[in-house]
Amino acid sequence: MTTTPGQRAAADLAAVREQWGDLLAAIERPPTAEWPPREARGFLGQLAAVDHYEDDGLEPAAARVGRLPLTLREHPAPLNLAALDAALEVERDLFDLADQIAEQVQRPIRSADQDDATNPARWHYAAPTTPGSRAYGLHWAAVWIEGRVCGEDLDGDLFATMPPRLFDHAAAVAARARRTVERALERDGRTTHLDTPCPWCGGQLVGQTRPGGEPAVTCSTGEGCGAPATLDRGRRVWRGAELVALWSAMDAARNREE
Repeated sequence: MTTTPGQRAAADLAAVREQWGDLLAAIERPPTAEWPPREARGFLGQLAAVDHYEDDGLEPAAARVGRLPLTLREHPAPLNLAALDAALEVERDLFDLADQIAEQVQRPIRSADQDDATNPARWHYAAPTTPGSRAYGLHWAAVWIEGRVCGEDLDGDLFATMPPRLFDHAAAVAARARRTVERALERDGRTTHLDTPCPWCGGQLVGQTRPGGEPAVTCSTGEGCGAPATLDRGRRVWRGAELVALWSAMDAARNREE
């Protein structure tokens, strides 16, 4: 299926937004070379956290993440400097891109029109006394940029169509932001031979990640492996949420050895 540059840019921006909470959480955790990646092992922790907060009537921490831009926060002793650097780079690039787009396609504020000046659809520039629209964080910046890339709200006079050169620049920045996030989260496509054997047959387990896709683990034994997993081209394979069961079995096997 052929996609347009606008669709690809929108997909890249959506991928950044969807993984932003994971990246912010990674800043507060030490780097690790373990596999499955954090996104797979996190399913168990997320389920436990949701149960805990629902029982206590509290708001999940994930719902509070990202409300204040990184550029406006204190960062006491971050445990993962690479993740912090990646997040700061992506946030800065998207904020700057929104400024550049607004400068070229957003109509200036009408004189003495307070409603126009405070229009929430506008991108508001940062100033010495206010962060402008940056106060709403990366999510809003990504959503606002996506609207301009996709040609939304062109029926009024607030926004104009993006010129081709700016469009190409926006697509390049969005693609780079996605690569930066996925590289920091180790989701940029890699293959890892796991140290722990298959809990069901003792075969070699191989973990794989790919950009924009869910992680997967394959058992090398073949159809003889009795694991309750999907049989794909003669091999048992765990993908996405299925990795929770595999991770639990691997953890139980390690505990038995101890």
